[in-house]
Amino acid sequence: MKTGIIDVGSNSVRLALMADGKTIYKTLATTRLGEGLSHTGKMSGAAIERTAQAIARFKVRAEDDGADRLYVFATAAVRSSSNKAEFLAAVKNVCGIEVDVISGEEEAKIGLLGALKGRDGGIIDVGGASTEVTVQLGGKLLYSKSVNIGTVRLYDLAQRDKTKLEKVIAERLADYGEFDASEFLMYTIGGTASRLASIKHGLREYRPEITDGTKITLQELSEYADRLLTMPVEQIRATTICTNSADIVGGGCLLMCSVMKHFGISEITVSESDNLEGYYMLKEGAK
Repeated sequence: MKTGIIDVGSNSVRLALMADGKTIYKTLATTRLGEGLSHTGKMSGAAIERTAQAIARFKVRAEDDGADRLYVFATAAVRSSSNKAEFLAAVKNVCGIEVDVISGEEEAKIGLLGALKGRDGGIIDVGGASTEVTVQLGGKLLYSKSVNIGTVRLYDLAQRDKTKLEKVIAERLADYGEFDASEFLMYTIGGTASRLASIKHGLREYRPEITDGTKITLQELSEYADRLLTMPVEQIRATTICTNSADIVGGGCLLMCSVMKHFGISEITVSESDNLEGYYMLKEGAK
C-alpha cells in the first residue's frame, strides 16, 4: 500500500511517496506561494496558479507510481493569507483535491514526529513563512512555538541586506519568549536545513543519504551566512545546490543562526525525515 503526501509550503511544494512506513522518494517544485505575502497579506493569483498546477502534477505522478491514497496539507502561507479560500478553491478546481490547512502547532507536532519519532529532543523548522521551535522530554511537550518569520517573508521585507535582515529577525525573536534548549539534542528540518547541509558537503544535487544526520555548528552557520549574503546571487546559483533559492538561502541561514543563539543552541543536526513523514505517521497511525 503506497501513500502520497504533498506538503504545500511558502517556497516549495513537496511530494513524498511512502510505503510501509518508509520513504520511497521525495521531490519538490519551487512555486514561491508566499511571495509578497508580507506586504499584501495575501497570495498572488500567479503564485496560486503555479502552486495549484504543481499539486496537480504531483497528484498524477503519485498515482502513476502506485499511490493508493493521497494527502495534501498546507502551512503558513495559506493559513495566514486573507485569500485562503481562493487558494483552496483553485486547487479543488484544478485537481479535485481538498487541502488540509494545518495550524502552526500542528506543523510543529508533525515536524517533531517525523524527525524524532518519539525520542527526546527538539527541532527547528525554518520554513518560507514561519519558523517552528519544539522540544519534548519523556514524550511530553516542554516548549512549542510557531512564529511568522521565514525565508520568503525575510526576503520580502529585507532582501539580502544583512543589517535589515538582523533588525527584522530581532523583532520577531521576542515572540519566542524565553526557553533554554542548550541541554537538548536539537534537529533541524526543511528546505533551509537540507540546503545548508548540502553546502557543507559541497553537493550540487540533493543527496539525502549524505545530508541526513549532518551536524552543523553555530560558528559554521555564522560563516555561511556572511558568505552567502555577500556572494552575488548568480554565483550562489552556479556554485551550490541553491539554484531556485539562491536569493533566500543567506537570509534563511542568518535566521537559523539567530534562532539557535536565542535558545542557547551551539550545534544542530539535519534530519531529512521531517513533516512529510510526520504527517504520514499521524494519518496512518490513526487508522
